[in-house]
Amino acid sequence: MSTTRFPLSPPAIAEDTLGFFRFGDFGDRVLLTSDAGEWQLLPRPDWERLLAGEITEGDPLHAPLLDKGFLRSGIDLDTLAERLRRKKGFLGLGPHLHVIITTLRCNQGCRYCHASRTDMDRVDTDMSLETARKAVDLAMKTTSPYVAFEFQGGEPTVNMPVVEFVTRYAREKNRQEGKILDLSLVTNMTWMNRERADWLIENGVLVCTSLDGPEDLHNWNRSWVGAGASPAGAWAAVTQWMDYFNAAYVARGLDPELWHVDALLTTTRRSLGRWKEIVDLYVSRRIRNIHLRPLNPFGFAAGTWERIGYSTEEFLDFYTAALDYIIELNRQGIEISEGTAATLLKKILTPDDPNFVDIRSPVGSGTGQLAYNYDGRIFPSDEGRMVDAMGDDLFAIGHVDSSEYEDLVNHPTVRSLAAASLLDALPMCASCWNAPYCGARPLHNYMTAGDLFGQRPNTAKCREHMHIARLLFDRLARDEDGSLLKIFQRWTIQRPRE
Repeated sequence: MSTTRFPLSPPAIAEDTLGFFRFGDFGDRVLLTSDAGEWQLLPRPDWERLLAGEITEGDPLHAPLLDKGFLRSGIDLDTLAERLRRKKGFLGLGPHLHVIITTLRCNQGCRYCHASRTDMDRVDTDMSLETARKAVDLAMKTTSPYVAFEFQGGEPTVNMPVVEFVTRYAREKNRQEGKILDLSLVTNMTWMNRERADWLIENGVLVCTSLDGPEDLHNWNRSWVGAGASPAGAWAAVTQWMDYFNAAYVARGLDPELWHVDALLTTTRRSLGRWKEIVDLYVSRRIRNIHLRPLNPFGFAAGTWERIGYSTEEFLDFYTAALDYIIELNRQGIEISEGTAATLLKKILTPDDPNFVDIRSPVGSGTGQLAYNYDGRIFPSDEGRMVDAMGDDLFAIGHVDSSEYEDLVNHPTVRSLAAASLLDALPMCASCWNAPYCGARPLHNYMTAGDLFGQRPNTAKCREHMHIARLLFDRLARDEDGSLLKIFQRWTIQRPRE
């Protein structure tokens, strides 16, 4: 990929002919983007013609450039405003993701765990039913028409009474609220048994687990400790219970494309050279999406980071190799997508924003999600809770006993997080070609740079999002027969489960 610089302006620019756009250098092409996510890759001679005012009516490029708002004469501002309104529709919805921490107890000692677990005998870190009731009452006051409760921990199945109570109570409350309601559970699967599994299946609680790669890699990352630990390791339990759930969904006549166990991957240093094995494992288990996630910068001692950590550049090399392999598998007829790429492609190729709380402007902390700790304290996101577990309570915004919904969404901390992640107002972000598809992460900036804003070009998330978006546009620029576009379009399809 060329890194050739090009001048910001030729000797003369026909300014009165141009609409508003951002632009980026892609070697022999220039990428134009708009606030509404419209984009156009122009060969450099056409870019120079655009700036010179030489693309006029009758030119093959005139109609698409005018439709996207890149030309001024004849521009339909009402249509462009409607596209922008649709793309930014999430701004008026309110928090839709509500994370319930049922307990901090956990029977695993994962190498990348960051101070948010306790031993299995610490029943004092279990959420009470009364706290759970108050959390649901607050969550259901959201203005969002869609509400998703996500059970986390620790290992959330250790406190199944709260999982069962919230499921029943939320559905009971929703008879009056009439919202679209989803419930899901993030579990390590090693505390699962037949009774818990059957209850989750019968009550329609979706299940997500961790699968970090082949057996030796997963077991190294995610050790199983305490009572009930299996000599076979955690991987055997995870894959066994994944098979159990998936078979049960099929037996109930449910569409396996919609009803299946999702899996999350956390990348450690040992993962970096094994991208092919990891992707092949997901394919062999018929998992249609793999989310290649880097480590979060929370709570690692220096010695731990030396064993499992890596630089942003090392991760992006891993990601690039894995993404190109995933694309090649799709060309061979094997359907699997990558999570971050799929999120960005929904922004790039569709008129809507997927409202993925971590990649939007402003970030969804407090405005798209809330997290309810086992003790009733409330945070704008689960990451804020993790920072609190490290001894910094900056992101604690309320308590279920005393806070009103309006107090939470209007909290000064939530306002600060929004201000620190509003790309239109941030230096460099405001003029960046990737602004319509990107999202700043103030909590990551706080943990790595000591402030919410950070220096955008130097933050890990800026480099990660920029690199991935550039990869996608670069691959599209070389897609001469349109076959890759069809693959990417398939990655954007999201069928409603109901």
